[in-house]
Amino acid sequence: MNVETLSNTPGLEERAYRIRRNAVRMGEVQGQGYIAQALDIADVLAVAYFHAMRYRADDPTWEERDRFLLSNGHYAIALYAALIEAGVIPEAELELYGSDDSRLPMSGMASYTPGMEMSGGSLGLGLSIAVGMAMGLKRKKSDSRVYTLFSDGELGEGSVWEAMMSAAQYKLDNMIAIVDVNNQQADGPATEVTHFEPLVAKLEAFGWYVQRIDGNDMAAVTAAFDAAKAYPVPQPRIIVADTLMGKGVPFLEDREKNHFIRVEAHEWQLALKALDAGRPA
Repeated sequence: MNVETLSNTPGLEERAYRIRRNAVRMGEVQGQGYIAQALDIADVLAVAYFHAMRYRADDPTWEERDRFLLSNGHYAIALYAALIEAGVIPEAELELYGSDDSRLPMSGMASYTPGMEMSGGSLGLGLSIAVGMAMGLKRKKSDSRVYTLFSDGELGEGSVWEAMMSAAQYKLDNMIAIVDVNNQQADGPATEVTHFEPLVAKLEAFGWYVQRIDGNDMAAVTAAFDAAKAYPVPQPRIIVADTLMGKGVPFLEDREKNHFIRVEAHEWQLALKALDAGRPA
């Protein structure tokens, strides 16, 4: 199936539900993982892949595609879930998640996975790579866009802020960044580790067009992507998405620490039942 320019459809909530379900099913294969992040960012991925971006499911390297860079490589399970839903990766492969010789390693690897534009692992690099890609596309006079997702924990990396300055300097209006503000990282609450607030004021001071939204409100996410694409001033755009870790599975939402979680064997089915109970009508 070719997927190119898609319009807003009533299916976005359903897409997000399926992305969450795919992620939980993959998590069950290993019994652990960055599941809470996959659940929190599913709405953003649904809008990116089924409303905003131009791509072809059967040709992931199509030259005219929009690029989606996953800076936070530990979110790979979330992106795999979206790529499966988009038809880039066969659904059957989710049963191989994290296994030897799988195309779905636990951290994103561009050399292994169709649709994965960069290898992740070392945090704070995605925005810099996105700047280079966006500059290259402009030099080729391409109208493709570069999207990049990174986490609030990465705001503690100096390379992120260097990339912020560079993107503004070169007026990269073909670049849309999304920062997932779930306020959790390995060392504790992200706002306590790096004190990055007031984030919107800082990003605006660096020369970006900024929107801050509830990243689990589908209408708000859709409107933010639309506004970012339509914004007429030649400057980079960023969406600050406040999200809830474990979104859609109440017992995961309530966990005090769920940056990396181990889920008891019986709880995976409970998680799937919780998602099914909240499935859009």
